[in-house]
Amino acid sequence: MTKLAYLTGEYPRATDTFIQREVAGLRAAGLDVLTCSIRRTDASHHVGAEQIKEAAQTFNVLPAALRPLRLLKAHAQLLARSPKRWFKALGLAAKTSPGGLKAFAYQMIYFAEAGMLAQHMQREEVSHLHNHIAKSSCTVAMLASEVSGIPYSFTLHGPDIFFEPIHWRLNEKIARASFVACISSFCRSQAMIFSEPEHWSKLHIIHCGVEPERYETRREPNSGKRLLFVGRLAAVKGLPILIEALQVTKTQGLRLTIVGDGPDRQTLEETVRKSGLADQVSFLGYRSQDEVAALLGENDVLVLPSFAEGVPVVLMEAMAAGLPVITTRIAGVSELVAHGQSGLLVAPGHVAALAAAIDEIASDSARASAMGRVGRETVLEGFRAHSEAARLAALFDAASNGTTLPCRPEPIGDGL
Repeated sequence: MTKLAYLTGEYPRATDTFIQREVAGLRAAGLDVLTCSIRRTDASHHVGAEQIKEAAQTFNVLPAALRPLRLLKAHAQLLARSPKRWFKALGLAAKTSPGGLKAFAYQMIYFAEAGMLAQHMQREEVSHLHNHIAKSSCTVAMLASEVSGIPYSFTLHGPDIFFEPIHWRLNEKIARASFVACISSFCRSQAMIFSEPEHWSKLHIIHCGVEPERYETRREPNSGKRLLFVGRLAAVKGLPILIEALQVTKTQGLRLTIVGDGPDRQTLEETVRKSGLADQVSFLGYRSQDEVAALLGENDVLVLPSFAEGVPVVLMEAMAAGLPVITTRIAGVSELVAHGQSGLLVAPGHVAALAAAIDEIASDSARASAMGRVGRETVLEGFRAHSEAARLAALFDAASNGTTLPCRPEPIGDGL
């Protein structure tokens, strides 16, 4: 049985339940998965029994590294076991520093953390390391792979990694990885920009996925008036645009439920009050997966006015629940949402376009219901968590055998 270490910056998190589902899918496929997190997640992210259980059995790298004697012992053992690997990893940390004293200091911190992770993996007899999110935690994964000799791979999401690919040495990470799981064709194309053609064959498309059986499809007509937003309350999600759009829509009786939390919550609540929408907009904070599933069943439309995304899992959840979605035409979103068929795509940052889309859905309940049915079929066809986990498991198996698998067919969304 392949024994994997699964690393990300923070695990488990209420906003990253797709990683939790992927881990469960890999375990169901017969893999032994040890979850690892750079930082220990705050209790506010443990919003359900599943998160609490995962948090209790996850190895937290940074807290371990902050114990000086334990850190020194780990690196001493690695140095004694293979001086050549230890010094090569130290050199790699220096080589991939983006420049400047502060950045170099961070690289040394990542190297220190890599030693803790490497020792943990060797003690647990891990055969492969996989990382989610290609920024700092992936730097730790790359260095831990170098110092331990355990091969690694990673899942590439975006969009933020593509803002600073040189800073995060995406090219080096791709070159050294056994394979890279890209969440969309758009994501894969960005990876191709920042890597040599000789490495393109290791860039595979593995969608984030959902469990459609969690979501019951609607049994009543869709009024299009109960809007739902689920996500982090941060600038990138474009919520001020949605609040402004509510003020100019023609549809009467609209209500918006906002699920999530984040740095902009207080500002957004104040904006809602000043806009005179306090009776129409509710802020619920974080909710568990089961609670989100229930809310999807109680509302009519999922609205996500983001400025930057990968392929949002919340859209998949809404579509699995049979809801039409309104979102922005960015990155890989059109690989999931077919405009006019499973939802409506609008220009990011465009208040009038978003308001018009809300009015369009609310004005035709039959069309809204039809969009919901198409959306669910789309998820069933290409975004099921267990199917994507099985594809990923096949990549782990191929990596362990030294074989190469072909890239999956082209995406099903937007007529591509």
